[in-house]
This record gives sequence, structure tokens and C-alpha cells, in this order.
Amino acid sequence: NSSSVKEFILLSLSQNQGVQKIYFVVFLLLYTLTVAGNLLIVLTVMSSRHLSSPMYIFLCHLSFVDVCYSSVTAPQMMSGFLVENNAISFAGCMGQLFGLHFFGCTEIFILTAMAYDRYVAICRPLRYPALMSPCLCGCMVGGSWAGGFLHSTLQTLPTALLPFCGPNKVAHYFCDVHPLLHLACADTRAAGLAAVANSGVISLSCFLIVVTSYVVILLSLRGQKPAGWRKALSTCGSHITVVILFFGPCTVVYIRPSGDLSEDRSVAMFYTLIPPMLNPLIYTLQNREVRGAMRKLCRRKV
Repeated sequence: NSSSVKEFILLSLSQNQGVQKIYFVVFLLLYTLTVAGNLLIVLTVMSSRHLSSPMYIFLCHLSFVDVCYSSVTAPQMMSGFLVENNAISFAGCMGQLFGLHFFGCTEIFILTAMAYDRYVAICRPLRYPALMSPCLCGCMVGGSWAGGFLHSTLQTLPTALLPFCGPNKVAHYFCDVHPLLHLACADTRAAGLAAVANSGVISLSCFLIVVTSYVVILLSLRGQKPAGWRKALSTCGSHITVVILFFGPCTVVYIRPSGDLSEDRSVAMFYTLIPPMLNPLIYTLQNREVRGAMRKLCRRKV
């Protein structure tokens, strides 16, 4: 690497010391809730014999990914509220970039797999055991992790090989492709277009697949009794909420060429911190089986 920059300075969300301390308390609380809630879901699914269907296997992986995903950005961001210069080494920055895209892309693929699972469960209930076999479920989970790894490698390697020789202030609270391209001492138009093609196309195409699956589900419910509608909407409502919160901002940031980074900072909150925190609430409040298994687990521990 021809880079002469040994560390980067990450921007904080506010320059006001008093506001930063309030942010620290708020984000520490959010991060604690995120980790505790998602780990509780992982433990609940792993310890319950009744939660062995593909839906719960996907949910378990989604919760584990959420713990890792929020841990890539939140601790570094919170440390920035307590110090004047939130420095991160070059290797640490590239590690954060890799982790962000690895877990973020894996989450996108798992949410897409969950949409297919809901489609089969509602539209093809009699063929569900054949269409969602344990083998296919395992392949979809494994493929989500492998796809995340490949995507992240393709994002991180070209960025790490760019020369960084001048300013080292990253206009973001974590290391991401667009803010780093602004600092490189080279023509980054090709790298920028590749980043948009890679992240943007994945976000948008998966979002369209998920939306299409829900349109098909809703169309298949025409003529159903109200009880059928209620059951389907309670199953899918939680998933739709997570998908809109996660995919919407993600697509906005990555589908367009790097422009106003201050806008990206505020939008990034909605896909790095909010969905991982809301997932446990959304899935446990909507799902009677998960709530029951959670109560049993808590009673056993007590």
C-alpha cells in the first residue's frame, strides 16, 4: 500500500461537548438494548426444541448478525463522544469497512431469505416442508454469509489499495467507501462507480425481491376470511417494518454516487443502529411462540 496516512480521524455527530455527553448516554443505552435483546433471541431459539423451523433459524442468524453489525460501528462512535480526536488506525479503518459491509450484506441476504420463507409458508402451505427443506434452509443461510463475505472483500480491497497521502479527516462517524474515496490522492471515479454498482445493486435488487414477494402474498389472500388476513399480516408485518427501515436508507446512500456526506451521516443512523435495536422488539412482540419460549428460558435461568 502506497498510503502515507497511518490513521484517520472520524467525525463526531456533534461538535458541542455537552451534546456529545448526552449522545454518549443515549447511544450506550441503545447499544446495550441491541446486544441484550438480540442475544436473548439467539439463546431462546437455540435452547427451544419448538423453534426449529426455518423461520426461527433465519431469525437466530439475523439476531447474531445484528449484534456483530452494531458492534462494528457503535463502540468506536461512542468513544468519539468522550475524546477530542476520534482516531482509528489505517488497519482498524479497513477492518471496520470490511465488517460493516460483511454483516450489512449478510443481513440483506437473510432478510431476503426470510421473505421467501414467508411466501412459501403463506402461499404454498401444503408444500412448505418440501419447498423449505432443512437442506435448502442451510444453503440459504450459508449462501447469505458467503455472499456477505464476497461483497465485503470486493468493497474493501480496492479501497485499501488506494493511495492516502493528504487529509485524514473522515467526514463520517465510521469508515465507509464514499467518505474514504473523498480522501484518496487518486482518481476515484471508477472505484466510486464500482461501489455504487456493488452495494447499490445488491440493496435495490434484494429490496425489489422482498417487495414483490409481499405483493404476491397479498394478492394470494384475496377472497380469504378476515382470520386468514390477520394471521398473514401479523406474520409479515414485522418483517416488512424491518425491511423498510433497513433497505430504504441503505439504498438511498449506496445507489447514488458520493455526494453530500453530511446527509449520508444522518441517514446512516437508520440502517446501522435503529433496525438492529428494533429487531428483537418487533419479532418478540409479534410472535407468540418466541414470547413463550423466552418466558420458559427466563424461568429456567431464574
